[in-house]
Amino acid sequence: MASSPILDNPTRTAALIAGVITLAAAALILAVVGSLVAAAGFFAVGIIAAGMVFAWRLLTPQHAGEARAVDWEFTRAVAQASSDAVAITDRAGRLVCANDAYEALFAGFPTPPGLPLDNDGVALLGNAGRIAWREGNGVVRNLQVGVHRVCARITRAGDEGDMLVWRFSVTEEQDVAASTEALIEGATGDRLGGAGVMAALICPDGRVRAANRVLAQRALGGGERLEGRDFARLLITDSRGLVRFEREGLDGTPLRVVQIPFMDSEDAPVLVALLDDEDSAPAIGASASAHVRSLVSLMPFGMALVDREGKFLQMNDAFIRAAGVEPKAPPLYPGDLVVREDKAAVADAIRRFAGGATHSSDMAVRLKSHPDEPVALTIAGARGLGDAAVLLSLKDNSEESRLKREVAQATKMQAVGQLAGGVAHDFNNILTAIIGHCDLMMMRHSPGDSDYDDIQQIRTNSNRAASLTRQLLAFSRQQTLRPQTLQLPDVVAEVSNLLKRLMGEQIRLDVTHGRNLGAVRADPGQLEQVVVNLAVNARDAMLAHNPGGGGTLTIQTKSVTATEVRAMASDILPVADYTALVVSDEGGGIPPEILPKIFEPFFTTKEVGKGTGLGLSTVYGIVKQSGGWIFAESKPGQGATFTMYLPVHAAGTVSRVPASRPSPKPVEMWGTGTILLVEDEGMVRAVAERALTRQGYTVMTAENGEAALELLDRNGRPDLLISDVVMPTMDGPTMVRHARDRYPDLPIIFMSGYAEEQLRRSIDLDNVAFLPKPFSVQQLAEAARDVLVGR
Repeated sequence: MASSPILDNPTRTAALIAGVITLAAAALILAVVGSLVAAAGFFAVGIIAAGMVFAWRLLTPQHAGEARAVDWEFTRAVAQASSDAVAITDRAGRLVCANDAYEALFAGFPTPPGLPLDNDGVALLGNAGRIAWREGNGVVRNLQVGVHRVCARITRAGDEGDMLVWRFSVTEEQDVAASTEALIEGATGDRLGGAGVMAALICPDGRVRAANRVLAQRALGGGERLEGRDFARLLITDSRGLVRFEREGLDGTPLRVVQIPFMDSEDAPVLVALLDDEDSAPAIGASASAHVRSLVSLMPFGMALVDREGKFLQMNDAFIRAAGVEPKAPPLYPGDLVVREDKAAVADAIRRFAGGATHSSDMAVRLKSHPDEPVALTIAGARGLGDAAVLLSLKDNSEESRLKREVAQATKMQAVGQLAGGVAHDFNNILTAIIGHCDLMMMRHSPGDSDYDDIQQIRTNSNRAASLTRQLLAFSRQQTLRPQTLQLPDVVAEVSNLLKRLMGEQIRLDVTHGRNLGAVRADPGQLEQVVVNLAVNARDAMLAHNPGGGGTLTIQTKSVTATEVRAMASDILPVADYTALVVSDEGGGIPPEILPKIFEPFFTTKEVGKGTGLGLSTVYGIVKQSGGWIFAESKPGQGATFTMYLPVHAAGTVSRVPASRPSPKPVEMWGTGTILLVEDEGMVRAVAERALTRQGYTVMTAENGEAALELLDRNGRPDLLISDVVMPTMDGPTMVRHARDRYPDLPIIFMSGYAEEQLRRSIDLDNVAFLPKPFSVQQLAEAARDVLVGR
């Protein structure tokens, strides 16, 4: 049964009950008193009172506790229908509802105004929210949310106005610059030209991006295009401040330059309009200043204007970039740009030029933005430019500074290379004496002798030290090379067995070779050292990254054509045909800050005592001395790849790489004859003299070139002359030239701790042999025997 609409309303029900009670009371009075008039009056008064109560209840608003409940499911469904991001917060600032677009835009449900915006954006949004509470609505435009530009609209809502509705709409950005460029170069630009307006779009560096035809005709006078030209160079200014086209000269029609900054961005182009201003004849003053300021803003180099009080009037974009100025908070005085120590000097110079100094001055200052690199600040007095009294020019020399650092680094590396070569030379002299004395002692002891093993150990360690000096010479590109024409796969195959032993059980070796590889010309022994050094470094990197699992070392040879090199567009690698060796690992990679330093000598990331820092520098020196190039690529956590490029050698036949085995010892090393030995190092001279004497030779010794020539004068021609190259007073080559003047067919052996190639370039002598230090007694005897028997 349906309920009565009257009974459904509590107020009406209460009124009905009151009427029934009033009627019953009136009947009771009639029965007791017996007066119909009294009973009717009582009933009328009761009816009036009930009506007043009913009216009062109707007109009285409901209490807050009786407010209608909000259906949030329905509210969210309505918000979902909007393409904008919508959120609702209550009076306590809590987020009570938001749609999916809100979650997608802000990557979750943050509570406004605490959204992922920049600091200014959060502050602006919070201020707009306070305005919405006070006035009902608030708006914020151009908020940056990630890559989107957003407009926020805030509205107060709710029965009691106790909620805020936040609606965020993404603004679709248009390429205004591209559209403007198309308009200027198209029919719109022609219509502007017909109306006497010359228009151009100027890039931030001051070069023309687009211009209409009439401007190109007036500026160049022909069919050439203005795009890419320096706009400021197209104009000139006379002594009265009038601007004209440079092509038309001072007799040309004056121009009025109007800048239209139509885009709000530091890197945005500027629209410039030029109008013929034939009637203008401005006096030197404010109008000229306006023209100059227009030109200053277009200059591609940093310029600024300062007034007589020393305050900035204008800074162009190039000055802002060079000085590292924050565009939103520019400094008030030039002294605010520099470090504290330079403030006084800058202020004094500006005060002097503002007071009447006419010449310009350059001073070195250090900017706050990069205090370690002094820059040149040019200061000049400005006259006839209105409020401007001083002109400042600041050069953006960041690129120049970078080049200076690179040149300084290259100079340092060259100096270190020369030092390494000198150290290696001195070490080789010492090692020659040590190895020689070991050889002499071993001749007096048999393998079963108690001292034999100790001597052998000294000799082994000396040879290890000799290999270290060879690494120094390799870094300084001064080691002796024995180049051959060969194939890279033969070199890799020769060291494959060694690499398998070096890699161990945890590292898998994967070797692949490409087809149609060109022959290269290099020293096979040195290339083997390159492969071994790269492989050992890769092994250590993989074991450090994954101690339990190791990884895979990949060695690949491939052909790289000139076309492929050209496609690389490398500024370093010349265009040519190459055979490449690629060594890749699965280690932890090389951090970006370390990657530029890996080829420096003595640089290592290994623990103290576990690396010399010469491995990769040796590789670099060998590759460069062989005429090749090497590059390293790496991403953290993804391993490293080293690629060596050696130019293809077109001429000659390929030589097989000989197996790594010691040279067979000659059967008979005994000899006869007289040898003149010239060596400034006493320990080396003593060892060599004893070694040659034991082989049956008669040995004369001299400590320098002059002493050697005196011996020749007294004793005549020897059978062989063995001389060091670098000696005090008179060096070896000079002494040999004097000896050859007397004895043109005198056999010569030069011995030196420097590289043979380095020495042969400075020694213009024929028919000379070379013996590199350190050498053993056997090697010295073999060299003497080979020369004397004519081998």
